[in-house]
Amino acid sequence: MALNWLCVFLAFHTVAFIAQYIGNETSIHNAIDKVERRISLDSAFLDVGNNTLNTPVNEYAIYRYLDKLNTTLKAQVSPVLVGAIQEITVKDETLSTFPELHQTSFVNAEQEISILLRTKSPLQGLSFSWVALVASLLVAPFFAFASRRAIRKAIAEAEAPPPQPRLIINLQDKTISNGINDKVVTLQNKPLCFYTALVKYCIENPNAPLPPHKDVPHELMALANKSFGRLIELGHTKRKRPDFNANLDKTLSEIRAALDEVFTGFIEEKETYYPPRAQGEGSRSKQHSYALPSIKKEDIEIIGN
Repeated sequence: MALNWLCVFLAFHTVAFIAQYIGNETSIHNAIDKVERRISLDSAFLDVGNNTLNTPVNEYAIYRYLDKLNTTLKAQVSPVLVGAIQEITVKDETLSTFPELHQTSFVNAEQEISILLRTKSPLQGLSFSWVALVASLLVAPFFAFASRRAIRKAIAEAEAPPPQPRLIINLQDKTISNGINDKVVTLQNKPLCFYTALVKYCIENPNAPLPPHKDVPHELMALANKSFGRLIELGHTKRKRPDFNANLDKTLSEIRAALDEVFTGFIEEKETYYPPRAQGEGSRSKQHSYALPSIKKEDIEIIGN
């Protein structure tokens, strides 16, 4: 909490210092302009000499003018004092607190008048900001709360299990993907429609065997034809419906090859979506099923269904 408050206070105070510096700089420039205008107006009555007539500067008059002008500026708490006019320098200990020098000149009645102004430094006006202190005390609790919330969120995200891949069948693009990375595989119409139907069928009939040596069940065939009809609606094909019973092994091989590519690096997760291969020969092979017994509705997403 203390560290949060300190950070907020330092941030607010830095902003306050910058604002004070800019304000002081602006105030000094405005004061310089006012003093220059004042001297320009008064120069008509100042005996600053004349080079054309070869008359000297009336030092006494300049001293009196400088003293009077600086007294007025001090009363106004001006950040500017006049150090010299026509190189007639005023003797004032106060000038030591006005360290910045600003030399300027102007011409009046064909006589050039030089002026040396002394100004305060913008840094001299910097001071402790009570506004920054109060604001930091008010804001710090909210900042601390937000920080703790962000930390808790970061910890929760760090401890959260990594996202699990799931099968995404996109009928609009004729692709399958895993929802984790950008690995996408395009399938031909027949394996895409059959696999879409197989997934739906196995979700609705989790215990139904699908031996490859028997005809495709009527319900599965209907789902495959429905998927093919959807491809026609999406404009992907105008051909007649394929025979999903024909070359079933080839269709399943194409599906497995696509899944092998999509689920590269996710071997365990792939088993949920992978039509099992036949194991053994003879009676053991006849007992084989390409069904997906463990697949559930939440394991898949079908786009364009």
